[in-house]
Amino acid sequence: MQAIILAAGQGTRLRAVSPSKPLTPVAGRPLIHHILDRLTAAGVTRPLVITGYRSDEVTAAVAAWQGGRAESLFNADWASPNGVSVLAALPRLEAQALLVMADHLASSGLYAAVAGAGRADAGLVLGIDRRLGHPWADEADVTRVATRQGRIVAIGKSLCTYDAHDCGVFLITPELTNALAGLPAPGLSDGVRALAARGRAAVTDISAHDWIDIDDPRALALAEAWISASPTARGHPSAG
Repeated sequence: MQAIILAAGQGTRLRAVSPSKPLTPVAGRPLIHHILDRLTAAGVTRPLVITGYRSDEVTAAVAAWQGGRAESLFNADWASPNGVSVLAALPRLEAQALLVMADHLASSGLYAAVAGAGRADAGLVLGIDRRLGHPWADEADVTRVATRQGRIVAIGKSLCTYDAHDCGVFLITPELTNALAGLPAPGLSDGVRALAARGRAAVTDISAHDWIDIDDPRALALAEAWISASPTARGHPSAG
């Protein structure tokens, strides 16, 4: 299994704590190392980190990871929306790959659940969390998802009617990059909407697994407590 990790952004909301989200120390180690550990535990053998902001430092951290071998790929257009970083992976993208965010930490069980949710009738599968109001979620910032019969009908941070949160973990195919390539400076959600309009964006419920978007100091403190309580990286005990 291949995994694409988007790690090109600036991470301005964590700037007071760390100059780069992927390099943010969490329980004494860079966040990107924790993500790579969990992906490996989920069966990923070919992680590819898309870098941009502070690329040299992020690339060095990826090279220093001791859990296996991971590659880095620089996105020169890193200041553009994150869909452009997805397109940067196109030359190396396999027929199916996990797509994850470098500021979202998930249990290995969550990654494995999404990796195993492939469907021939979908160009992507998004892991969704139906635990609305979960204390780890920042309701003002989380990406919201409206679903119907196992498919996405709408996605965005400003949705008024929705039934799930986007956990930041996708199983993608080249259908997504084809959709993004036809859009000017696209965000990832723009590509998801394009596939959803064709009925090609499916979901899988990962509510049994834990994850957190480490986007601000509050979330960072929660992540520190999670890792301290579960050093094996297989999920918080509350996940069951």
